[in-house]
Amino acid sequence: MSEPEIPQKQPFVLDLEPGNYAWCACGQSGNQPWCDGSHKGTGIQPVVVQIEEAKRVAWCGCKHTKNPPFCDGTHSSL
Repeated sequence: MSEPEIPQKQPFVLDLEPGNYAWCACGQSGNQPWCDGSHKGTGIQPVVVQIEEAKRVAWCGCKHTKNPPFCDGTHSSL
């Protein structure tokens, strides 16, 4: 398994509607924070989450969170 790339050192804060979302865990997607299939061959898989109600979500942008796919502040120590 390879290390994820760091697309940005801050979260992607988005207002979302209910639904399923595939968070890019490898950092290679051109459609951050969402998976676009760029992970193929990396050994890193996207994390699929279901958002139950409309809300603001802070998705990890550095891909090193200990609470994937959500930001836990790890970016501040990279």
